[in-house]
Amino acid sequence: MGRLGVGVGVGVQRSAASAPGASGTADGVGGTCRGLASHPAPFVCLMSWVLCGIQRKGPAPRPKPHGQCSAPTPRVTDGETEAGGQDRCPGWVTSSREGAQAARCPVGRSPGRGQAPPAPLPSYWGCRCGVSLGAPWNLSSLISGSDVPKGAKTFGVSGSSGVEVFVVYDPARVTVPPDESRWPLAADVEVTLSVDAASKDLNDLKVKVSYFGQHEGGALGHSVLYLTGVDISLDVDTARRGKVKRSHGDKKTWRWGPEGYGAVLLVNCDRDSVMSRGPDLTDSQLTSLDDLQDMSPMVLSCDGPDRLFDSHKLVLNVPFSDSKRVGVFCARGGNSLEDYKQVLGPQRLSYDVERQRGERKINFFVEGLAFPDADFLGLVSLSVSLVDTGTLPEVPLFTDTVAFRVAPWIMTPNTQPPLELYACSVVDSHGPNKKFLEDMSDLALKANCKLVICPQVENRNDRWIQDEMEFGYTEAPHKAFPVVFDSPRNRGLKHFPYKRILGPDFGYVTREILFAGASSLDSFGNLDVSPPVTVGGKEYPLGRILIGSSFPKSGGRRMTKVVRDFLQAQQVQAPVELYSDWLSVGHVDEFLSFVPTSDQKGFRLLLASPRACYALLEEQLKGGHGEAALFEGIKKKKQKIKDILSDKKLRDQNSYVEKCIDWNREVLKRELGLSERDIVDIPQLFKLQEENSGILKAEAYFPNMVNMLVLGKHLGIPKPFGPIINGQCCLEEKVRSLLEPLGLHCTFIDDFYTYHVRHGEVHCGTNVRRQPFSFKWWNMVP
Repeated sequence: MGRLGVGVGVGVQRSAASAPGASGTADGVGGTCRGLASHPAPFVCLMSWVLCGIQRKGPAPRPKPHGQCSAPTPRVTDGETEAGGQDRCPGWVTSSREGAQAARCPVGRSPGRGQAPPAPLPSYWGCRCGVSLGAPWNLSSLISGSDVPKGAKTFGVSGSSGVEVFVVYDPARVTVPPDESRWPLAADVEVTLSVDAASKDLNDLKVKVSYFGQHEGGALGHSVLYLTGVDISLDVDTARRGKVKRSHGDKKTWRWGPEGYGAVLLVNCDRDSVMSRGPDLTDSQLTSLDDLQDMSPMVLSCDGPDRLFDSHKLVLNVPFSDSKRVGVFCARGGNSLEDYKQVLGPQRLSYDVERQRGERKINFFVEGLAFPDADFLGLVSLSVSLVDTGTLPEVPLFTDTVAFRVAPWIMTPNTQPPLELYACSVVDSHGPNKKFLEDMSDLALKANCKLVICPQVENRNDRWIQDEMEFGYTEAPHKAFPVVFDSPRNRGLKHFPYKRILGPDFGYVTREILFAGASSLDSFGNLDVSPPVTVGGKEYPLGRILIGSSFPKSGGRRMTKVVRDFLQAQQVQAPVELYSDWLSVGHVDEFLSFVPTSDQKGFRLLLASPRACYALLEEQLKGGHGEAALFEGIKKKKQKIKDILSDKKLRDQNSYVEKCIDWNREVLKRELGLSERDIVDIPQLFKLQEENSGILKAEAYFPNMVNMLVLGKHLGIPKPFGPIINGQCCLEEKVRSLLEPLGLHCTFIDDFYTYHVRHGEVHCGTNVRRQPFSFKWWNMVP
């Protein structure tokens, strides 16, 4: 919490014994004290100065003390001395002196006289006792200036109620006076003060300095410093508990981890009012009071005499580099939309705070305007300054700054419980996909999640809803809401996320390719995320993003840079690039999936495996089932087991595919910290087809079972139409034997004509919004 003490009418009063015409400079206090001609009565020297710092409650973190301080000096009350002083020392403040030896000032009591100093240390520190309004201000230059009466050798100093005054000295060079009341006027003695509360009126705080000669006797002269204390503090939820409290720590920096600190800012990317045409972040005026819940509260405390603000003002600022990424609304008066106005944002970098007389707190609401990205680390700062308007140019006397980190967009893996299942209603030459949607409805019912069907009029017969968008969420301590990431593929479904999903407490974000068309790898079937993993001691509590790319060599397709940069910039789910360009469509969901399990690991990685498929078919051949055929029950040429196994070209092609998958297998084991027992091989064959470019790319030979829908324990698996052995599909039976012992329930869904023949499967034709993680992203360390 930043605190401030301001001397707006500081007077230094001295007796007539002062040398006529004497002058002095109060270095470091922001003003000059010039003596006037000799008068029979005391004269006044006006100054202005500022005291800034951090207030701490209780013991502050202590560096090794390098100096010694006296106990708090007696207080001054209308020229009289108030006996005593607080006998506690909860914090330490830096002194500017270096190279001195010092004794330690014990916490909890003043240093006892005669204590032995420790070994020499490189610098020394002064002890701040009591709770201060600001870091102690050094009075030494004022006390030892040229205004010191002639013949003065020592001084005493005291403060009025509310002012703590301390003498800081180097015990190796300074002999402590017997009663600690008369200190030598020497460079080795410094005086600091702090204020513990805001003033009620101007100049209601005092510090008195008395000067003495070399011998015992009365004071040669006195100086009185008149002060005004002002409490200025800009506060946010630095503790990340969902509420704003006065902060006693560092507000200008942001730290990750469970012991970290720093406020969080939501990108206001939902649309709370039906009157808005776009996300709320595009509005410079509040359109719904619900919108305030998507913003982070910020409180400005401004306690001090009202008369002070006749010649001073408070100015709220945002750096130019942050202005397009943050907006600030000020709450004034009532609770109508008109009572909230935007005061900072892309078009406004500063705001003169409209403080009313007697007003001690002013509320603000802060919204994020952009997610982290390649050119934005996610950190923004806001500051408030107390400005002296009586000077030209105006002078800032004190600034308090707070930092925010914009909350990232977070993906959810298959292991998170499903909330909503999305699918498209389409019609083609084989008729409508009514049966498929009925199967989806049954599966959603089993998994206790809602089914949302995108009608044909909205999808324009684009069935690949997985490719169009990815569901995630964003979270701050006070609120979380889902956010849909719209892919740059821009086909029939391109308007669906914006027009139908963006709404109250449902955000929207996209990244567009500006100067080129999207490739198949830019579709979000090529975007997945693992469950939480630990890799070589490094924890990824939110999992790791997986994207498909080309083999690590020149050429080949790769997901567009604007999407990759966005994913990388979120920091909390460090992306892993896999090799998927060997596939015709080129998506990672064509060869991998994750399923939840109830054991300690919590999940299994499923990989498509030609090797496992050939092993299964060879086993059936040895069992006398070589005549059993693939594609039984559908209008497609049957392929007998014995013919598949004797097809050398097909085997060679799958040998190549196996090598591609094995490459990814090793990457996944390394980057996700997996072992072989964490992987389940799902039998699958592929075939290579020549593309227009003349390059051979792989496609699924029969419906690709790894491209499945995962709704908790319920799996919607493409029906493979495999060889029938003893009345059962041997491929289905094999997959059941692999997955059902893990507590999973397999439902095989016919997607042959509606999806498979169009180079996709069940996963490609569906999308799932899942429950956010319970783990809070700010508690991790990227």
